[in-house]
Amino acid sequence: MSRPWQVLRALRLRFFGPAKELVGTDQFGNKYYRVPKHETRAGQIIPERRFVEAINREPYQYQTGDFPTEWEAWIRKKRSDPPTIEEILKNENYREEMKQKIKDVAEKEKLLQAKEYKEGLVAEPVQTRIRGHASAPYYGKKEPSQDPTSTASTFQPGSWMPSGNSSGHNKKHNGDV
Repeated sequence: MSRPWQVLRALRLRFFGPAKELVGTDQFGNKYYRVPKHETRAGQIIPERRFVEAINREPYQYQTGDFPTEWEAWIRKKRSDPPTIEEILKNENYREEMKQKIKDVAEKEKLLQAKEYKEGLVAEPVQTRIRGHASAPYYGKKEPSQDPTSTASTFQPGSWMPSGNSSGHNKKHNGDV
């Protein structure tokens, strides 16, 4: 490199810091970069920075699984070295195997439970029938009755009259008048 280019490069590093370095690309096409630790012209030390440039994505469109777990761990500085393609593929295969094993165990458990229900070893769960809400005026009743059934929010003054049978208390009270 010629002397003028070296001077320009040194000035650029001094004023703007080092350029970003491409570290790797994942199977989705996302590119991962790092900016090494450097010192500003004022003497301040800037720590290493890691980031990703997602392919054809807006920041608000990120979904879980858009970035491999290994790369995410590298970006968050949970690991020092970037992952290799072999490592990512190995872990992906392991996750798929685990999903299949979980599915198999769940199916076996379901068959065992059905067998236990059939043989009477375990009681089946009770099925609850919901007929209405407890605050409904006719909850659990076939037809309206003469008894008061209103709630605080539906009560109408004077809407309920006692039946024709008078109690002894009422006769005594009426006789006093």
